[in-house]
Amino acid sequence: MKRHSARRITNLMLGVALVCALASLEAAAQAPSKSFGEPSDDKASAKPGARAAQPLTPSDADDQMFKDLYRGFYETYKIGPSDEIAIRIVNQPDYSLEKVEVSPVGRIFHPLLGEVEVVGLTVPRLKQKLVADLSQYIIDPNISVSLLKANSAKIGVLGDITRPGILVMSGPMTVLDAISASGGVTSLGSQSNVTLVRQFGGGQLRTMKINVKRILEGKANPEENLRLQAGDTLIVHGNLRKKIGSITSVVGFGRFLDFVLR
Repeated sequence: MKRHSARRITNLMLGVALVCALASLEAAAQAPSKSFGEPSDDKASAKPGARAAQPLTPSDADDQMFKDLYRGFYETYKIGPSDEIAIRIVNQPDYSLEKVEVSPVGRIFHPLLGEVEVVGLTVPRLKQKLVADLSQYIIDPNISVSLLKANSAKIGVLGDITRPGILVMSGPMTVLDAISASGGVTSLGSQSNVTLVRQFGGGQLRTMKINVKRILEGKANPEENLRLQAGDTLIVHGNLRKKIGSITSVVGFGRFLDFVLR
């Protein structure tokens, strides 16, 4: 219980810090641009008094936005070695698995089916496979499959992007790679106003402003197209005054950052 409480507190602090940091970026939009990679001055967000000024309850719309992102991730994610899954069969506790880790060769052991190849399957596809295989032994098996832990490196892409969500890094990925994999910036988005949120140990955050337009036009230095790290989140700004409240919903956004980092 103490561990869960500590995680909730960390999520709240992450959300508050990002609200303050991104608000600073919005205020600076009319001011002269800072040099690339310069962290936002978010020291004020670390002050204890900053928490009291922010609402801590996300709206239903905010919650739904993040739920949709998680659902999309789980429905398309392909199971890999070291991932953990749960298989539950109604009224069949002996054949249910509350937690099983995928082996290095991509298999799990089921007490009724033996070795089962699961690597490369999505959760819905694995459920279909298990229903078909178990139907030989159980009449109309009622099965649920859950992804408990995805060990692949993940990054988040939010804001005015065609397909916001969670990307799995199958290899080295740059800012431009992530933008392209997410369908590109929408007509309402700003290619010149993209924020990279990078997390460090102890829950510390750093925000960096990236001008993707300069990169696309070939006017940027090669190092400006940063190579992403596991746990990074990109936010493409557009109609920021309308979007910032939902994207950085204090509870929802903090949980999102935590999910991408795990």
